[in-house]
Amino acid sequence: MAENTMNRRKWLRSSALLAGGATVLPSVLNSLTAAPLPAAVREIVTDESVILNAAPQIKARLSANENPFGPSPKAKQAIKDSLDMSYQYAFTTGRELTQKIAAYEGVKPEQVMLAAGSSPLLQAAAMYFSPKGTIITGDPSYNDLPDTAEKDFGAKVVRVPLTADYKLDLDAMEKKIDSSTALVYICNPNNPTGTVLDAAKLKAFTERVSKKVSIFIDEAYIDYLPDPKAATLLENVKKGQNVIVARTFSKLYGFAGLRVGYAIAQPEMAKTLGKYSSGGGCISATSLSAALASYQDQAFLQDALKKTMASKNFLYDVLKKEGYKYIPSGTNFVMFPINMDGRRFGEEMGKRGVSIRTWNFNNQDWCRVSIGRMDEMQTFADAFKQIS
Repeated sequence: MAENTMNRRKWLRSSALLAGGATVLPSVLNSLTAAPLPAAVREIVTDESVILNAAPQIKARLSANENPFGPSPKAKQAIKDSLDMSYQYAFTTGRELTQKIAAYEGVKPEQVMLAAGSSPLLQAAAMYFSPKGTIITGDPSYNDLPDTAEKDFGAKVVRVPLTADYKLDLDAMEKKIDSSTALVYICNPNNPTGTVLDAAKLKAFTERVSKKVSIFIDEAYIDYLPDPKAATLLENVKKGQNVIVARTFSKLYGFAGLRVGYAIAQPEMAKTLGKYSSGGGCISATSLSAALASYQDQAFLQDALKKTMASKNFLYDVLKKEGYKYIPSGTNFVMFPINMDGRRFGEEMGKRGVSIRTWNFNNQDWCRVSIGRMDEMQTFADAFKQIS
């Protein structure tokens, strides 16, 4: 990656480079049954470097897990309506959004932390917990929080390999907890694998473990699940457990460029983490208004989800017809093994108008494809068939 490439974390806080999801998976191409293996990961490119270095002819931007169907019409209209008053600080709009989220989720407003996307909340947790002890995470999983803790604040991070079906290994993670542990970080659904934990098992794990250490649950992709309410860990928060749940509007809501996110925790934890975060005051008036207007707009969300699933099923069919296996995904991206050097694969796809992500792990190159509009998926299919 070019040294002068400014990624999302640099944009928000001018700190170290953001390392996207890295992966520990087997090199066997004819099977997707993994055995837990030590980390041997080389991230070939990042989301941002792919986009910033993409050729002008890119027609299918499938490298950053964005939602090409959003934001909703309500959000767009709210942005237009808020422009005239955008010279004012949006204190009241931020309070309204906080209260709306709290009311819907059944928590107190003082338990809700707003931020410009979920990144500031991940970074706040990294800053706060790093001096307190080790951080346990899955491997592979989303690396923003653990990488910030390790590279920027000198924390020890314990990375636990996945299970045979590419899910976070809760049993192994629990065994790693000792007197030095400060935080357990769980991304569910997981990035980059797209796998989803059994809800009952995760809730039971959280109830046990939260009595010993804090748990940070990153639910960035939860809206892509058939029943987000059944999968969320917010019930554990409402029971008074030592749990932080982070959400973002960047995915199904289509707000990746608008930057709105939030976390819900116990009031004292929310107050503490708020000291380490830029907070809702760094969200623009237009973005706050858009989030307020579109929060829980179920008609739009279900329509975007339906389109995403259609595109994902199309991608599954393309991969199967070309003889490729893939990891079934509960998110808006799919990961599968490729039969050539990852960097070359990315370049060749780019020449054909498609941006994707590639990793190398365990002597095997892999591709992660974000789900786009159907015309973008067709562009991917046409390019993929030429070089697969």
